[in-house]
Amino acid sequence: MLGPDWEVLDLSAFPELPVPEETGETFAANAAIKALAASGELSGLYVLADDSGLEVDALGGQPGVRSARYSGEGATDASNRLLLVQNLAGLTAGGPFSGRFRCAMALALDGKVVAESDGSVQGQLLTAERGGGGFGYDALFIPDGFDQTFGELPAATKNELSHRARALKDMQRWMATNIISDR
Repeated sequence: MLGPDWEVLDLSAFPELPVPEETGETFAANAAIKALAASGELSGLYVLADDSGLEVDALGGQPGVRSARYSGEGATDASNRLLLVQNLAGLTAGGPFSGRFRCAMALALDGKVVAESDGSVQGQLLTAERGGGGFGYDALFIPDGFDQTFGELPAATKNELSHRARALKDMQRWMATNIISDR
């Protein structure tokens, strides 16, 4: 996704690195925690990390930074979706419900965050799943301007307009200006 100017390795190339606990209260804080933990161990390498999740306005922004753990310890995508549907069904407003997927990215070098970016995609949350594609809450989320959920849309379409794609495009601009030009 970063293009041919970059050699990209994921953390599976560094199995000795510990996985930090995501204790931040924001997506940006959790992205920074992850980027800093790895970059402190990988001297001279840029480390890009992200954190993302779903915010539902009618639920005061929940599940938010707890999106992956929304239904508690041992949470699964299915249990998280079930809890979200139950919580939305318990509201007096009948829906659909406005919300967004949000992603924050942090780029670190030698234990210091050097750049941050974020992206979001607005949409509506349903109380019944539609589509089997994607993961997480995708089958419940219809992005603005579409009539299909992320679970129904082709992966290429979702990847073009997703919160992560938007955050990455912003980060790519920073990297092109501040890193590639230094080579």
